Amino acid sequence: MLRVAVVGSGPSGVYTAQTLVQQDRLPGVHVDVLDRLPCPYGLVRYGVAPDHEKIKSLQNNLRTVLEHENVRFLGGIEIGPDGLPPARLLDLYHAVVYCVGAAADRHLGVPGEDLPGSYSATEFVSWYSAHPDAQSDGFVRGVESAVVIGVGNVAVDVARMLARGVDELRPTDMPQAALGALAESQVREVHMVGRRGPSQARFTTKELRELGSLPDTEVIVDPAELALDPAYADTAGLPAAVRRNIEVMRGWAERPVLGLPRRIRLRFFLRPVAVTEAAGRVGGVRFERTLPDGQGGVTGSGRYEDIAGQLVLRSVGYRGVPIDGLPFDPERGTVPHAAGRVLRAGAASPGEYVAGWIKRGPTGVIGTNRPCAKETVLSLLDDAPDLVRKDVPDDPLTALRDAGFRPVEWSGWQAIERAEAELGTSLGRGPVKIPDWPGLWTAASRGAA
Repeated sequence: MLRVAVVGSGPSGVYTAQTLVQQDRLPGVHVDVLDRLPCPYGLVRYGVAPDHEKIKSLQNNLRTVLEHENVRFLGGIEIGPDGLPPARLLDLYHAVVYCVGAAADRHLGVPGEDLPGSYSATEFVSWYSAHPDAQSDGFVRGVESAVVIGVGNVAVDVARMLARGVDELRPTDMPQAALGALAESQVREVHMVGRRGPSQARFTTKELRELGSLPDTEVIVDPAELALDPAYADTAGLPAAVRRNIEVMRGWAERPVLGLPRRIRLRFFLRPVAVTEAAGRVGGVRFERTLPDGQGGVTGSGRYEDIAGQLVLRSVGYRGVPIDGLPFDPERGTVPHAAGRVLRAGAASPGEYVAGWIKRGPTGVIGTNRPCAKETVLSLLDDAPDLVRKDVPDDPLTALRDAGFRPVEWSGWQAIERAEAELGTSLGRGPVKIPDWPGLWTAASRGAA
């Protein structure tokens, strides 16, 4: 019997487990899906906006895999210097597949970026998604204008959440403290700013259109900024998705300003050069006007513009972070690999594999993880005849407990779900996420065997 540990219970980890137990080359593979958190699903639980119910429903598909008779969820196990070292983990299993994502945000690298009121978009998302590591912070307290730097889907998400009305958010599973803070929010203007033009924006048309459907909110686009993009006048040579984006923005640019209570302003060809200060905290962002360079990039113009704001959220990409005990490529932010096999000093390390963002970098959508996982699993299965020769414990869970770990099994996760349903009922809402470590551990303990 081949025993495999999958580290990470987000889509890449669950798709890896699914591919392993559904393949027919080597029947009877047993998979333990380990996660640092006591809750499964990774960014589907902690990264998808609470008002995106259709995407969040993907949890139902992931649940089916984690409830497979040959798959076991073990939450609350950290891999690394503060938990279980990778070498020790490999002693317990024939193979280990790391599916840990890209946890670090890219920085702007400009003066003032660390002022109070300046955050990564991920910090804001973690707060309204109830991630237990999120710092409790009054993100929107005293904020009338917010500046979101970036023009991808995450930037659209945070801009939309800043402009959402509380009545639209109450039916979601957003934690009560975040809901209360957003209910009291005085944010009236959100600027979403990109350094290049609309044809280089990374958001999807579906996400973009959602901004235009928010009650009491209008989207304002400067037609002069759109016209700076060489592809704007003739979109025939652009991919269909980009053409649709531009048509949506063209419609907004041609529409008169209505003076609604809230405004989302899409800005282009502006590069941040400093976060400005006011009374010891963020006062806005200074941008340099950029111009197309004719090769898909931009160049500085030497002209500057200040956009006032009491909240700055950067959404300019992610990077993988090193896992103590594994090799790491700092340039790419990934673990070196060949078709998913971890490379140490250029040679495949027996029994160690990667899938997801830590393998390929932070690219693609949720579905991209399926072929990525399949490639890694095929490599693992090719290696299986040699891997199964290694002696491993009959049940790694016993060894983990003997080492002092107290894994949260599936029954513990189900207890968390019940506790969140009870919390929501007490608040007159549907299920409401528990946002803190003590609350999660307490709830999970009620499901302990």
